[in-house]
Amino acid sequence: MRIKNILTTSLFIFLSFTSLRGQNSDANVFGDVKSNGEHIPFVNIYLEGTNKGTTTDETGHYMLIDLPEGEHILVAKSLGYTESKKTINVVKGKTQEVNFMLEEETMMLNQVVITGTKTFKRQTESAVIVNVMESKTLNMVQACNISEGLRFQPGLRVETDCQTCNYTQLRMNGLGGSYSQILINGRPVFSPLMGLYGMEQIPANMVDRIEVVRGGGSAIYGSSAIGGTVNIITKIPDESSFDFSSSMQSINSEAADNILTGNLTMLTKTRNAGASVYINRRNREAYDHNDDNFSELPALKNNSFGANMFFKPSYNQKIELSLSSLSEYRYGGEMIDGPAYLAQQSEERTHNIMMGGVDYQINFNEDNSSFIAYIAGQSTNRKHYTGIMPDSPEDLASHLADPPYGNTANTTFQSGVQINHRLGNFPAGENVLTFGLEYLVDDVFDTIPTYNYVIDQQTRNFAAFLQSDWEINKKLTLLAGLRADNHNLVENPVISPRVSVLYRIKKTGQLRLTWGTGFRAPQAFDTDMHIAFAGGGVSRITLGSGLKEERSNSLSGSYNFDKATEIFIVGFTTEYFYTRLKNVFYLQPVGEDEFGELFEKRNGPGATVHGATIELRGNYNRKMQVEAGFTIQSSYYDEPVENIEGLAPVSQFLRSPNDYGYLTLSLTPNKHISASLSSVYTGKMMLVHMAGAPEQDADVYKTSDPFTELNLKLSYTLFLDAVDSGIEFFGGVRNILNAYQSDFDSGKNRDSNYVYGPGAPRTIFIGLRIRSL
Repeated sequence: MRIKNILTTSLFIFLSFTSLRGQNSDANVFGDVKSNGEHIPFVNIYLEGTNKGTTTDETGHYMLIDLPEGEHILVAKSLGYTESKKTINVVKGKTQEVNFMLEEETMMLNQVVITGTKTFKRQTESAVIVNVMESKTLNMVQACNISEGLRFQPGLRVETDCQTCNYTQLRMNGLGGSYSQILINGRPVFSPLMGLYGMEQIPANMVDRIEVVRGGGSAIYGSSAIGGTVNIITKIPDESSFDFSSSMQSINSEAADNILTGNLTMLTKTRNAGASVYINRRNREAYDHNDDNFSELPALKNNSFGANMFFKPSYNQKIELSLSSLSEYRYGGEMIDGPAYLAQQSEERTHNIMMGGVDYQINFNEDNSSFIAYIAGQSTNRKHYTGIMPDSPEDLASHLADPPYGNTANTTFQSGVQINHRLGNFPAGENVLTFGLEYLVDDVFDTIPTYNYVIDQQTRNFAAFLQSDWEINKKLTLLAGLRADNHNLVENPVISPRVSVLYRIKKTGQLRLTWGTGFRAPQAFDTDMHIAFAGGGVSRITLGSGLKEERSNSLSGSYNFDKATEIFIVGFTTEYFYTRLKNVFYLQPVGEDEFGELFEKRNGPGATVHGATIELRGNYNRKMQVEAGFTIQSSYYDEPVENIEGLAPVSQFLRSPNDYGYLTLSLTPNKHISASLSSVYTGKMMLVHMAGAPEQDADVYKTSDPFTELNLKLSYTLFLDAVDSGIEFFGGVRNILNAYQSDFDSGKNRDSNYVYGPGAPRTIFIGLRIRSL
């Protein structure tokens, strides 16, 4: 093999010079790329700001010919290595050699992020703290969708809120799911309806990375970004590659879960166009934990596919297009063969979702200015059933004649423009000014005629935002912004300012302080659109008359420290957060009708949420990496809230544990073997347990026990150098200790909202992955 490499390299150099001799009037560059003394194949080499580029061959060598004259920046970039840049002076008729030495990445401590400021910045240079979860972390914890991956982020908690349909919500800094905004490629097309099941419908192999901004620092994104913002950034190709995998899971030895994924990326030789295609197919059987023939995990059939494409018409222009189709069938309740309405109790959902967007960007004024225009949207068609088989003959006859099936149509559309301008001669430093306009409309029509249930809601919001990102000096940055929202359900325009200060302490630390305001419009959110089972009926939520917008004031302070040497990296982040809510939304029980309990959303005087988060991270010699986060928080209304009629009002937020956290540990002793251990901890929380099931004869408040989920994954990769590919064999156990809820209700009259703990019991998985190297 060594002789073959020498001969190949010699032939490459000979042919290069032979070619260049005939082109002595051109400007050319050639060289190689190495890491730890070994050549690296298929590294992207290009001139920054142009469409001139290539990749190294299988021997790690490259050649660029006919380059434009002048001073340029030559970039070497490859996944898994730190990017390297060199300034070169290109002269006509001259050929020069430029070699690169790349270092393997250990931890992504200073990635380029966009969510904090809507402009590209290094993490350590952003005045708003931004956490990043990479796709390799999703793979490490064996996440098949973003719901399973976001549990491993500081300050975040993903919970299952229905025993029958298993809808999930994301809690950030102690606030519920409707206080968090989820973006797809920076656009808020993740509608309130998608908030019910959307986190489980977006497959992990669709994601390049997830950026998270917690607290008031996300106010620039508008309504519902009070708790924070999660930006799901899908894969854009930077090299040609393929990645396919198949896995089989056994849920507590009783139910099967089969997942097939595939990714294919293509890039032109000139790097001015490319496409990334993904597919995902999942088929999960329903799982019954307490042997009552009613499922605790619903049956799932998911089919997803999509593509992200880009085209650069010139060196300073770029067009990006993304399209995705998500299809899901979900059934939970009595496990029977036959239509859902013949089950004693069941929920059936069929979702068909199309979403996508187009972004256009042009840089001008010597790259000091840029203009961005974008459109994005989604369309959801849903057919659903939610019902309980009545006991009386008369009601049974009515049920069979007119079962409670429903239909939902939901569309979301956003368009906007953004202008960025860098002032290099700004007094005392450099300032990047950002101005933008955007329009967002969301239309949802959801009806179940049998229950006289209708949501017919259209929200329209026109917004303008202005931001100043002022780097006063190398140590101090001041970020100030203002957003104005004109929402059709809010009487007056809402002005939301935010201010962030970043102070750098030497090269290892950053101190940040952020204040911002936000609001939530008086509309139906994800949980308001969920119909729950309780007491032998179905509970529904309506909006109260005269409902006002909810307002927030948020303050956070953090300190970030990272120290790196040749063999290790250690770091930590500590953060304190405080959020004050005014006109806070709460649900008031208002009686019942023939179908079940009724609740009305109303305004309360206020609420306070505050706490602290600590993150720890470390890497030793690229062999071992650890990350952990732990949050302590407190969430209380100013005045006690009546959650269930007949129970004493309480001030504490329900389903909001005072402490929770996560841990990931990965070991890579050599290039063939890897292992990962991960854990999620959730402390005690208060929730309501309603009567109806045989085990429960009265409505009560319940405090759950704390629980810890422990997971293990092992993998071995066999390298096939002849075809530049690898085969990975992997397997493991999720929830090793089987820390699963043990007191589920049984039967058709169960309280479906009485669910807590890990999302699934012990699950054993094995799989095979084939990918390019």
